[in-house]
Amino acid sequence: MNSRRKFIKKSTITTFGLPLIGLNKNGCMQSEVGLDKIFPSVISTWNNRKANEAAWKFITTGGSALDAVEQGVRVPEADPEDQSVGYGGRPDRKGIVTLDACIMDSNGNAGSVSFLQGIKHPISVARKVMEDTPHVMLTGAGATQFAIDNGFEQTNLLTEKSKQEFEEWKKTSKYKPVINIEQHDTIGMIAIDRKGDIAGACTTSGLAYKMHGRVGDSPIIGAGMFVDNEVGGAAATGMGEAVLKSLGSFLVVELMRQGRTPFEACKEAVMRIINKQQFEDIQVGYVAINKKGEHGAFSIQKGFNYVITQNEETQLIDGQFFRK
Repeated sequence: MNSRRKFIKKSTITTFGLPLIGLNKNGCMQSEVGLDKIFPSVISTWNNRKANEAAWKFITTGGSALDAVEQGVRVPEADPEDQSVGYGGRPDRKGIVTLDACIMDSNGNAGSVSFLQGIKHPISVARKVMEDTPHVMLTGAGATQFAIDNGFEQTNLLTEKSKQEFEEWKKTSKYKPVINIEQHDTIGMIAIDRKGDIAGACTTSGLAYKMHGRVGDSPIIGAGMFVDNEVGGAAATGMGEAVLKSLGSFLVVELMRQGRTPFEACKEAVMRIINKQQFEDIQVGYVAINKKGEHGAFSIQKGFNYVITQNEETQLIDGQFFRK
């Protein structure tokens, strides 16, 4: 589903034959032609309205898209009721909560952490990796030690609720992902700021009761999330293994570069999975936004939705899907 916002011009000028230029409702410069228009936006997977609202505050006060996505996804990372991201996340088969996250800025810089333990905000650690190291990804004990060395507080991420569910699961120890069981198993977020710059973030505690050491798509640039400042950005959710095999978020952005709409690009990325992988019992969804502010989503199974904030309005939109 695509949507474009029409902004009210407060003033216009014409000079030396150049296109009319004015201010849109958010006080951002725009012209009458194509990509010169700036549509500040925040888009995220699933019903992460609070995360969008936190990110939008940075956008509307002139903050960067990078700050917006970091602060936005920190909201579910700190929410113990969200059992798929950060604090309170469901553990692996050993009863340990392990976290993955990545972040990418408008210049193509990226940072990532995987198999991180005992740190509530992996997205902020990922940003620290991006900005303060020569690397893109740190993992496991090395990522945890890096976080501690940089002042991040260690904490027990396993809440009583998730612990009790884990103890119940151990009675059978059956492992089979259930489609949409959590209604949000990752948050991927893309933001466009008032300068037109794009940044993205993705963070998760991964599949519940996964094998110890498993890492999914969320911390992998080009799989769980990807942005290109000339084109737009995309994020994935669902079965990470399927996304990893197709580098789905990178694919979506490249398809938009070739002229596909966000919806068309997301649908094609999903169809690549359907045509080449076993898909009947898994869910994968993609959400995307381009530089024009157009957005869309598509998933394998019914039930995927996303939140879009533009022009001071936030909407929850049901994505289109391949099968019920």
